Amino acid sequence: MKKTYFMTSVFLGFVMSLMFSKSVFSQEKEEEEKVKELPEIVVTATRTEKKVEVAPASVNVVTKEKIELKKPKTIDEVLNDIPGVMVRRGKGLMDTLAFITLRGAPKSQRTLIMMDGIIFNNPYGGDIKLGGFFPEDLDKVEVVKGPFSSLYGGYAMGGVVNFITKMPEKREIVLKTGYGSSFDRGDAMDDLKRVYISYGDKLADKFSFFISYGRHDTNGYPSNFVISSSPPPAGISGYERTYDRYGNLKYLLGDTGDNRWWDDGITIKAQYEFDKNTKLRLTFMRNRYEYNYDKPHTYLYNTATGEPVYYPREKYYLTGPGGRIQNIYALNFETLLLNKIKTELNVSYLDTEEDWYVSVGSKAKITGCPPGTNPKYCGYVSNTPQNAFTTDLQFTLPIFSNQILTFGGFYRREYANTKEKYLSNWKDEDSTVSLKYQSKGKTRTFAFYIQDEIALRDNLTVYVGFRQDWWKTWDGYVNQVGTAGYPKEYKSNSESAFSPKFAVVYKPFKETVLRGSIGKAFRPSTVYDLYRTWTSSWTGITYAGNPNLSPETLIAYDIGIEQKLWKGAKVSLTYFHNYFDDLIYRKTVNATYQQYINVGKAETQGIEAGFEQKFDFGLRLFANLTYTDSEVKENKAKPETEGKRLTYTPLWMGNIGAEFKRGKWSFYVVGRYMDKWFSDDLNKDKKSGVYGSYDEYFVVDVRASYQINKWMTLSVSGDNIFDRDYYQYYKAPGASWFAELSVKF
Repeated sequence: MKKTYFMTSVFLGFVMSLMFSKSVFSQEKEEEEKVKELPEIVVTATRTEKKVEVAPASVNVVTKEKIELKKPKTIDEVLNDIPGVMVRRGKGLMDTLAFITLRGAPKSQRTLIMMDGIIFNNPYGGDIKLGGFFPEDLDKVEVVKGPFSSLYGGYAMGGVVNFITKMPEKREIVLKTGYGSSFDRGDAMDDLKRVYISYGDKLADKFSFFISYGRHDTNGYPSNFVISSSPPPAGISGYERTYDRYGNLKYLLGDTGDNRWWDDGITIKAQYEFDKNTKLRLTFMRNRYEYNYDKPHTYLYNTATGEPVYYPREKYYLTGPGGRIQNIYALNFETLLLNKIKTELNVSYLDTEEDWYVSVGSKAKITGCPPGTNPKYCGYVSNTPQNAFTTDLQFTLPIFSNQILTFGGFYRREYANTKEKYLSNWKDEDSTVSLKYQSKGKTRTFAFYIQDEIALRDNLTVYVGFRQDWWKTWDGYVNQVGTAGYPKEYKSNSESAFSPKFAVVYKPFKETVLRGSIGKAFRPSTVYDLYRTWTSSWTGITYAGNPNLSPETLIAYDIGIEQKLWKGAKVSLTYFHNYFDDLIYRKTVNATYQQYINVGKAETQGIEAGFEQKFDFGLRLFANLTYTDSEVKENKAKPETEGKRLTYTPLWMGNIGAEFKRGKWSFYVVGRYMDKWFSDDLNKDKKSGVYGSYDEYFVVDVRASYQINKWMTLSVSGDNIFDRDYYQYYKAPGASWFAELSVKF
């Protein structure tokens, strides 16, 4: 650990000396004239362009300039310092369970995630997987908090995050390459290599195009551990006493090896502007990732011989690989009908070719499986190809002199098909032998939405809107080969959801903005909720989906104020209250059958507070705090959870930091705090600092960059620079550094 603190001190000393050196401020003479900042514009809050300060919701916009200042490696890292936003990435790039949630709406299935209006919530489970996307492609990110099903339909319970990519206005070529590692090898992502290249141009003021490619590679670090309930027998040493997240005594025997990872992504966009009001844009994105593990590490050894020991057997030290390949095709067309009605058509097709992982069987060995091993005991690969076709047609029409009417129609069709196949060699996902399990199904949604924006006075605007969704599921099928009662086929089912919303924005004074809203939102049942049914060979219990599930619903209101103080200072405060109904829980029907049903009610309430101070010489200070009190109000499937906190919902979150940009130098430092949160619905997982726990933590990240010349910039960054040890189920990354050279011309 001495090495870690020494390296951290050197790194901090370097950054701080740059920040406070007089030479920093003498690199380039600053212009004396003060340039008035252009107002930030948000589209996601109303589906039309609106100044952020008068949007009918709590909105945060991360501009391209801020993205470049933060130097993020992943697109979700862009959101790390925003109030009310929880970004979970438990083991760095390698975390396939990374998610984004807003305002205490637990799990990513209850927050709508989009890119250029393309829905990213996947058809199978409604969650998101962010591997293979690169922040250099982004122009800005819009975060709109609160229920927004009135405009966007399902998933928008906590709010909407819209990643908006850039289109060039002139020729631009970007080349980036970087390398980094942990300060103490094996403590964070080792040998992290990053490359990004893009080319864009606009020709004859009509045709523009953009193409980019990016890739990450890392040798990872040990993040998964081998834990036993009982110690090894006499004659074996090297184990350590530890605990599980419930406080039960356990024994640490080893780890599953360095969690290696690579991902890449290609983006191709082309746009043609017929005239100032009419344009057509085509987009293609292909994203891939794959993870695996090198040789596992046993901490045990034979006391007599000193030889390593895998106790109780090698299988417990093995974790299989996994990966995903996804293609996105999109078309956007905008025009002005009758010289008055702005019309926008969005069509997209999300095609996940592969979404797979390998589960290791009981007879698996480090080298594979011994010859003659029954594939049932070697392992299996699970793969869920899935797709979603979406069409959205929107019209925006000014009415009289004080109203804007936005209305349109929506269609989405989803399909997912999970197959599990036995393997002859668990180390080769292509060595499939026979079908073990299959479940599949389809869903379809039609919707109509309308919103009326009414300016009652120059300083008072009211928003009234609603959306009606009609949802259907069909072709449900489950087959657990060789198990009695399978295959199963399910009848079709249909549901509907009505989502109204009312909001008001009032500016009683020039420097004061008041907001309030009340609305309803919903989350549709996914193919996983509806049809994922299987019977445990160990317990004989059937865990069943339910094709008759209704959508989860939310009624929420909020009220907030944004106040400009003295020059460059601004403070904001928002109170929110959410009422969840028809939450889906698994009910024990009898000793051998459990099924998802709509039985839950929950309530969350909280406060988002923020402060920032900008100075003329390029410095911005900021701090924000989010408090979210949550409680399960009713759960007929499991009454003992009533009165407990919602899972995946920390009580406190906060950020404090500074941004500085002057001349050729820029700096960014942020301290991020996350309170402990529960994954157990009885809140019994109270033990911290152990494998499987979700710990309280405060980490500090820093970025520093220097523009060497007109085209070239060198940046250095440090994550978790004080080497905070904590777990987000997995062991979270320790202190690490990364250096990157960027060429732009």
